[in-house]
Amino acid sequence: MNDEISDELIVSQIVSGQKDLFRLIVRQYEKAVFAMGLSFFRNSEDASDFAQEVFLKAFRNLSRFEGRSRFSTWLYKIAYNTALNEVNRRKEYLSLAEEDAEKLSGRDETPEMQAIDSVAKDSVKTAIKELPERFRICVDLYFFYDRSYQEIEGITGIPVNTIKSHVHRAKNILREKLEDLDRRHV
Repeated sequence: MNDEISDELIVSQIVSGQKDLFRLIVRQYEKAVFAMGLSFFRNSEDASDFAQEVFLKAFRNLSRFEGRSRFSTWLYKIAYNTALNEVNRRKEYLSLAEEDAEKLSGRDETPEMQAIDSVAKDSVKTAIKELPERFRICVDLYFFYDRSYQEIEGITGIPVNTIKSHVHRAKNILREKLEDLDRRHV
């Protein structure tokens, strides 16, 4: 049985009264929702609070899930809107690309390779931080959450062609910034 059918089946059973099955939904998506929280809030305590809030909202609104999109898209839209509301309240957004270099680096690299890798990652992080927020959100969802343009539209409400444009323009900006940085270090 594929995940989407299972999600829909589980949701219908929960809505029919088997509320304890919601733990399966939480187990399936807790890491992704927590990761989204980390990308927005940058600390595990806030990300954990965020995840709890998202799952509470999802549980309360489960009967409104109509199956017109994948369940994961519906859940990520709740998460995204919850995060945006909090970010607007706090006036901050940090990209998932700004994740600590240790999480992304290999363990069996030489110290020289680790140093080069760290500098490269720092350069990418810096370049992404300088992108306009609307580009960073699309880049994060597309590259780091592996969402399709259609899913990003469902999550953010931004039209697909605008998302494509944002991702394309962000890639060009990043390429230019990184080439400039490379030229300065040569």
